[in-house]
Amino acid sequence: MITTYHRPKTMEEALALLTQTNTLPLGGGTLLSKPTTDPLTGAVSVAVVDLQALGLDSLRVNGNELQIGATCTLQSLLEADSCPTALKTALKLEAPLNIRNTATVAGTLVASDGRSTFAAMLLAMDAKIEIRSSTLESRTSNIGEFILTRPSGLVTSITIPLNVKTAFEFVSKTPADKPIVCAALAQWNSGRTRLTLGGYGKSPLLAMDGTEADGLETAARNAYHEANDEWASAEYRMDVAATLSKRALESIK
Repeated sequence: MITTYHRPKTMEEALALLTQTNTLPLGGGTLLSKPTTDPLTGAVSVAVVDLQALGLDSLRVNGNELQIGATCTLQSLLEADSCPTALKTALKLEAPLNIRNTATVAGTLVASDGRSTFAAMLLAMDAKIEIRSSTLESRTSNIGEFILTRPSGLVTSITIPLNVKTAFEFVSKTPADKPIVCAALAQWNSGRTRLTLGGYGKSPLLAMDGTEADGLETAARNAYHEANDEWASAEYRMDVAATLSKRALESIK
């Protein structure tokens, strides 16, 4: 439950506020606006730091990269001419329009799990995450490390490469559902190929990061050999992941 609201005008002020106990950054508010309870103490009181005045909502092409400000909304990114088609597909599956209009890229990534199509595509593209610490120091985190460790600090931007071929394939029970299995693929001119799989677990899985695409289907199968849950069996996911990975690779040739 939000009990205190701050709207700092500078990055310094925001970072100082975020060092306080039970204080969280506020982007689009789609997650923090939901009621939260503690099973022992009841409602959890949190203070929020609204980031709207910090100018973190930019979208900028810099050479072969797209730099996405942390508070850029999912819909703004989807509508950008510079947004890759495969990422647009992933964004449409991440959330419905009304949520995309307010949800921010950083908030979505921080809250992501294995069913996040947005996180799966970013992982395939080997996105870079810029993080500011309370001392104003800036560091860049590899997206794989970020997803696994969720490091402290304030995410200020996400950078993705534009000089790669990308594809996104998925299977879901209904068009309104998030995928049971999805395959996100990125391939560089050098032949480097990254395959990530989503639809299961606490985070998307990096199934392959190789110098070429050989063994892609096998890698997809191996990544999901224990992917059992209430939505699908591991055997089903293994078969579908291999099929989707093959389809993704064929689509970028």
